[in-house]
Amino acid sequence: MTNYVTAQPPEWAENTALVWSAFGSLAVVSLGLFFWERRLAAGPQDDGVRPVPLGRIAAGGHSMNPPTVSARVRGREAELERIGTLVRGPGGGMVVVCGAGGLGKTTLAAEASARARAEGRVVVWTRWRDDPAQLGQDLAQAAHILGLPEDRLEEARTGRVSLVDAVWEHLATVKGWLIVVDNVDAPSRVGPGAGPPAAYRGWLRPHGGGVLLVTSRDTTRQTWGPDADLIHLQPLADDAAGTVLLDAAPHAGTETEAEALASRLGGLPLGLNTAGTYLSVPTSRHRTFAAYQHALEAEFADLLGAEHPGAAADPDTARRVVRHTWDLSLDQLHSDGYTLARPALQLLALLEPAPVPRTLMTSELVTDATGLPATAATVDAALAGLHQYGLLHTPEAADPGDGVPPVNQLQLHPLVREITAHTLTRPEPTDTWIAAIDEHLAQAVDATTNMPGRTGWPTARLLAPHLPAHLDRSVQSGSSTARDTLGDLSDALGAAGAASEELLLRRRILADCERVLGPDDPDTLTSRNNLATALHSVGEHQQAAGLYRRVLADRERILGPDHRETLGSRHNLANALHELGEHRQAADLHRQNLTGYERVLGHDHPETLNSRNGLASTLNDLGEHQQAAQLHQRNLTDRERVLGHDHPDTLSSRSNLANALFELDEHRQATELHRQNLTDHERVLGHDHPHTLNSRNNLAKALYDLGEYQQAAELQRRNLTDRERVLGHDHPHTLNSRNGLANTLNGLGEHQQAAQLHQRNLIGYEHVLGPDHPHTLTSRHNLANARARLAEVGRRRWWQLPRRR
Repeated sequence: MTNYVTAQPPEWAENTALVWSAFGSLAVVSLGLFFWERRLAAGPQDDGVRPVPLGRIAAGGHSMNPPTVSARVRGREAELERIGTLVRGPGGGMVVVCGAGGLGKTTLAAEASARARAEGRVVVWTRWRDDPAQLGQDLAQAAHILGLPEDRLEEARTGRVSLVDAVWEHLATVKGWLIVVDNVDAPSRVGPGAGPPAAYRGWLRPHGGGVLLVTSRDTTRQTWGPDADLIHLQPLADDAAGTVLLDAAPHAGTETEAEALASRLGGLPLGLNTAGTYLSVPTSRHRTFAAYQHALEAEFADLLGAEHPGAAADPDTARRVVRHTWDLSLDQLHSDGYTLARPALQLLALLEPAPVPRTLMTSELVTDATGLPATAATVDAALAGLHQYGLLHTPEAADPGDGVPPVNQLQLHPLVREITAHTLTRPEPTDTWIAAIDEHLAQAVDATTNMPGRTGWPTARLLAPHLPAHLDRSVQSGSSTARDTLGDLSDALGAAGAASEELLLRRRILADCERVLGPDDPDTLTSRNNLATALHSVGEHQQAAGLYRRVLADRERILGPDHRETLGSRHNLANALHELGEHRQAADLHRQNLTGYERVLGHDHPETLNSRNGLASTLNDLGEHQQAAQLHQRNLTDRERVLGHDHPDTLSSRSNLANALFELDEHRQATELHRQNLTDHERVLGHDHPHTLNSRNNLAKALYDLGEYQQAAELQRRNLTDRERVLGHDHPHTLNSRNGLANTLNGLGEHQQAAQLHQRNLIGYEHVLGPDHPHTLTSRHNLANARARLAEVGRRRWWQLPRRR
């Protein structure tokens, strides 16, 4: 050491051996301290805790601020309020925003973050990058931001404690925070260790003092465990989705046009954003909602399914491109061992945009279509995987009741379906796949129509939307077999009372018959008659009568006036005229026809009994109640003998007899028949069959005429709700139910509500039956009566007011 005062070195410094000995000793000590520190860093080796290679956590390597939401979030207020309530609450927890790609999970989380930050919460945003170590670093950084001390992190660095436990022990003590982990689409890899987060021993836990918000495509409770609050995102409603488009392109059209385009895009936020961005660019070819929607029909693959140069290699880009957004989930499923997930999705995409009965998706269909080996178990697993990632929905089926089990259903989002179908390789494998689909659709119809009783009715309803395309595709190979398939299913739908589904198929069958067989072929005449019957069932009596007249004229010309099918056409025309209020003309046709049926088929033939029933019902409406009752009594006896007590036609006869007895003032006997009939209808046909609804309506009317207004009103409310759901709001039978309920409410003194129902009903009758139909005239009279009663009550109340002094 130098003496700077004298600039002379000390004497010992001149001893070279001593100096080098000192330097050597210092080197040895330094090396010893270095290795001792390394040993301490290694920590104990027998407690299972390893050192964590942490750097200076507080320094971070990327932004942990939430992304900015560029446009107002629409249609998610309920979900945002659920998250906000949890954030503002006294405790903490974990919420998982889940659903298929493109539903706006990240946007929802970003908006929830912005609201939490505005309320003074600490918000930390991190993204899953398929790297458990990086997630650990990010959550340690979040805990450090929230006050996790350096000495505790040092213990994790040196392995004296587990980092994940140190982080969550600290987060449990701090309140008022929101941590977001975005895009956790592979939860089983989050770690530490293997397995889903449901055990709550890994990085994702519901036990903090604040809220952990996770976004994921995985929607299953098994993955996230019992303590996670799962928010399943659904597509936006049309009004909210239309507003999203108007926000992006306010000058592209009207609110109605925006909602129409939004509906076409299925309310999928990613699709809406793609369309809105396109429309907002001045150089785009299509600048209006209507033009864009029209262009979708011809340019769908280009507008929504276009390839992006970076999407195949970059998941972040793929998430922003509609064409690729679901490929990420399918790739993940394939890597997880669900090798049939993609082909199962593609098969479903080749069907119509309607629910599919689960029984159609068999291992045989998958193998016949794709050539891939499949078993029932592997198909089950593939569908479960698609459902887990939100690509496949399972709509809840209504319970048919009376021991008939509901049918499991499969359904794709319309945009998922359409884009998947567009991206299939053409013409192969599509041609092979469609051929297999058609073969299995025909097999499914055969199996369904051969089920006993009502067992096959729910499946028949689900198959109906997929059959017209089956018929269209059969043109090349001849459509006779496909027509028969549709006809068999239509018969089953008619028996089930599924009038709208039957009508869909009957129209397509007639169009094919006229094209292939010509207008006068017997099969074409039968098809036209069947279409008229379906129209009659949905309340389109005027259209039905027009078709019946045409068929009757053609059959009289081609087959003769007494041919069995000619008699059937005359009977059907008479029924349609009866519904149109042309009772006298209907009665004349029924009398002529009954004579023909008895001569040609005999007195006990079911079609003869139908004819006698039609005549009796028409006579009842003409006021000839005694003759009607006698015919109905005879018919009931014959039908019970020929068809059995529980046959639908027998039940119809019993109901009609009760109606005639009521007109003869045999009220109690009629009411008991209606009560028995309703029980039998519910047992034989089910609670929602149109015949059952008619029976319930008849009992309610009988109770009303007995003065049992309260009991009648309860039945009528239930029946009105059911008819609106099953038949529609403007079906003539629904109008009849609404009219009956309004009359009953009038009897109960609820004149204001009665008048409102009558006003609504009058508009419906004028629209459906015309201004001069007897039912319309009755409805107008009922409305006037309800208003008069209401005015009378108002005058009485005014008269009873205390006079001022």
